[in-house]
Parts: sequence; structure tokens; C-alpha cells
Amino acid sequence: MSAWTPARIGDLTGRRAFVTGATSGIGRQVALELVRHGAEVVFGSRDAERARELRRHLESEVPGARTAAVPLDLGTLESVRSGAEWARREWDGFDLLVNNAGIMAAPQRRSPEGFELHMATNHLAHFALTALLWPRLEARNARVVTVSSLFHALVKGIDPGSLETLGASRRYVRYRAYAESKLANLVFALELDRRLHASGSRASSVAAHPGYAATGLFRAGPSLGVRGPWSLAVQQVSRMIGQPAAMGAWPVLMAATTPGLASGSYVGPAGQGGLRGSPQLVGWSSVAGDPALGRTLWEASERAAGLTFHP
Repeated sequence: MSAWTPARIGDLTGRRAFVTGATSGIGRQVALELVRHGAEVVFGSRDAERARELRRHLESEVPGARTAAVPLDLGTLESVRSGAEWARREWDGFDLLVNNAGIMAAPQRRSPEGFELHMATNHLAHFALTALLWPRLEARNARVVTVSSLFHALVKGIDPGSLETLGASRRYVRYRAYAESKLANLVFALELDRRLHASGSRASSVAAHPGYAATGLFRAGPSLGVRGPWSLAVQQVSRMIGQPAAMGAWPVLMAATTPGLASGSYVGPAGQGGLRGSPQLVGWSSVAGDPALGRTLWEASERAAGLTFHP
């Protein structure tokens, strides 16, 4: 079979997707391809002007595109709750949720609720959003796509302190914090799949990673503080070997739109050790697939978000 490209996306007319992080980078490309193939796209944004710009862009690229924006700041659980409430009030269901937004290599900071910022933004906010939207997702046997990273394999576990307001006692390392949050994304996706199977739900949970994509992610985190030599080096390397955001979006789009894709699948680039190329099904680290870690993370996430999630 030929390599996967967006040309293989079928007609999505009548389907509604909720996408986080759609105003830039990979999320922007995902939103564009979804509307290009007929889907209605709802996206969360903390910046009203950027949301308006994205809607103008999508509607200029795809005349008649159906789009809507929800005020949503993934850096705070209060905004996640209000954004999810807005979405539940406005729409009776979603066929697809793409948990894409994230930050990378930010200096040590905490969310307003007191959680380490990478874990709060990249994992906990998406866990809470999925839980709060679940009645609208299950109503349409939705597919949840959670975006992880090759970085997930660089760490051997998740610091429990990152999901506690007291935090960790160890020295903060920004790329380790990012890697653990992306491990949490993948662990969450796989644990959600286990729970869907156990409950007999027809909804599905899959994950994807973009490989090494040259997007604003490499600037957004470091820009929260003073740039150091390591951050500048990473940005330089990304310009040399990173694939464009459009191709970085392909694994996410394959995961989101492939008919019959098995729940529990993980999609990433096929070439250069997963760094770039057309997407395919890929494997994950042994840590990511550990059911005990999945249960532990789920329970810690429920406590941190102040909710229960029984899909």
C-alpha cells in the first residue's frame, strides 16, 4: 500500500471535531485539513484575536468552512471547566477530540492551581477536558486523539510531585519536565483505551506523535523566560532537520481520520527513527505501556483535577 498522505482522508461531512492548539503549528494544519474534507471544526483558544484570525484563514482557504471558537486556556483548570461548559451548552456531540496543544521547555513555573506547568498544560488540562466533554464524545462514539512525542521514551517514569501542589523536591530540568508530560499523554491515551474496552464503549482512544516538526513549540516554552544556549541549539537543529508543520500534522490526521483504526493505536513518522516521513503505526516505550502506571496516573489526575472520570 502506498504511503499515507492527507489525500487518503475521506469525506468528513457531518462530523464535528474539537481541536486544541489550533491557532498555530500542527494544530492549525490539522484544523485546515479537517475543514478541507468537510468537517465542522470547533477549537479552543485563549487569544480572541488569534481565534478570529484562524477562522478567517480557514474560511478563506475553504469557502463555506464551518468553524467556531471556544475561549479556552489550558494553563488553568478553571478555564478548562468554563470552556467545556460552553462547549456542552452549544453542541450536542463531537465525533473527534484532538488533544494537541502544549508547551515545551518552559522555565520552572506553576499553573494557577499550583501544578508544574508542563504537566498542567500538556496532560492535566487535556485529561480534564476529555472527562468534562465525555458525555458529548460518547454520544457519538467519538475518537480521542492525544498527541505525544518521541521525548516520551527519554524518561523512565512520571514524577508524582508534578501532579501535586507541593511539587517535587528534585532539581527542575525543563526538558525532563516536558518529556514526562508527553509520557503522561501517551500513558493517558493507552489507559483510556483499556477503560473503554472494559466498559464496552464504542468510543476509541488513539495517540500520535509528529516526529521532529519545526513549529512554534520550540519557541513558545523558552520564550517564557530567558533563552539559554540549549534552547537556542534545539531551535537551530529543528530548522535543519525538522519537517514542516504540515507534515508533522500527518500522523495526527492519520490517527484522527483513518476508518477502523484500532483503539490503542499509536501513529508516528516512518523515516529516520521516527523523526520525519509519512505516518505509520509505531510502538511505545515499555514504561508507557505499563497498566500499573496507567492506573496510578489516572487516579492522580482525577485528584488533581478534582473530578472523577468513568468512561
